[in-house]
Formats: sequence, structure tokens, C-alpha cells
Amino acid sequence: MIIQKKLSKMAVFCYLVVDTQTKTCAVIDPAFDTNELLKEINENEWTLTHVINTHSHADHSSGNAAIISKTQAQLLIHKDDAKQLHSIMNRIFTVVLGGKKSPKPDQELSDGDVINIGETSLTVIHTPGHSPGSICLYTNGHVMTGDTLFVGNIGRTDLRGGSYQTLLKSIHNRLYDLPPDTIIWPGHDYGMTPSSTIQNEIENNPMT
Repeated sequence: MIIQKKLSKMAVFCYLVVDTQTKTCAVIDPAFDTNELLKEINENEWTLTHVINTHSHADHSSGNAAIISKTQAQLLIHKDDAKQLHSIMNRIFTVVLGGKKSPKPDQELSDGDVINIGETSLTVIHTPGHSPGSICLYTNGHVMTGDTLFVGNIGRTDLRGGSYQTLLKSIHNRLYDLPPDTIIWPGHDYGMTPSSTIQNEIENNPMT
């Protein structure tokens, strides 16, 4: 089960991936409203096992510390963004956004890694371009695309480590090869629809 949460700042989407069989869950890209996230987890008596960042930018990771300090969850991020998570600029933006310095990751991810949330598996798809270590997470006909692919748009590439050509290559070679009915769950809401499909983006996304 995937639960999409629109956080209060910067139109960020955070996701709860819940394995209903074992009542375990993961949080993907916590940045704001961490008390609300924890309240929902506790009220449903879910056990949080993982915090996963699709990339290191503060608007997707500034809530890491708040979540992990109150749970036993492990922090996961791609190996190419792990150091950037603790860069000076990222730490500054984290504080500006109301967060605290992120803990060090417990696991540095690589392309093709499988993360087990109870009996639910998430497969790591490395999609550099927005940042060197940007990833998407695929499970059973759903893909959470972070800041790689939005509904009708793509992630920005003017930040450190970004590359427009690399991003387009990631989208076309890694995401557009997924089954066309795969539902995409983006990292930001740009006022269109909160989700889409691979086929819809192939046919209608003007940026790709």
C-alpha cells in the first residue's frame, strides 16, 4: 500500500509504503510535517523500518533526524548522494527548512538493490540527472520518481551535480522502459494531478 502525503512546504510529496501483512512500513523523502507522519504510523500500529531518500536535497531529507530519533528505522540513500547529504550547503538549507542535521546513512544503495519492507519489495532504479545519486523506487506496478520525473515536467538540473542530458537519458532509458501502465508517484506537486502513468508521460510530457 502506497500513501501519498503532500507536505506543508514546497509542494513536496512524501510517501508511506506499508506492508499490510506484517504492518511494517517505510517513509520515503520526509522533509516536513514529521509529527503528522509519526502520528499516522503510531495510530495504525505500523512499525517503521526504513527511511529512504530519493536524493540528498534538503527538501526531501530535512526530516530524517526527527523521524529516526523516534524510531529504530534505518536510513538509506544512493552511494553517489551519501556525502552530499552532509555537505555544508545541504546542512544550512536543512536548518532553514526547520530540520536538523541528518544521521549518517545505514546503507548506501546501488542500482538494482532490493529493499524489503516486510513482504513488500522496492527495487532501486538509479536515475542520475537531478543529482548524481537520484533514484526511483519500483514496486508492483508503481514507481516513486523523486525529482527525476514529475507529472508533465522533469526535475531541475541547474543545481550542483545536475545534468539535463543525463536526466533525459535516465528518464528515457530507465523509466520509459517500464510497463506503460506503471503508475508514477512524483516528488513534487505542480498543480496537475497527484499521479500519472508511464504511458501518459511518454505521450504528453512536453519536457521529455
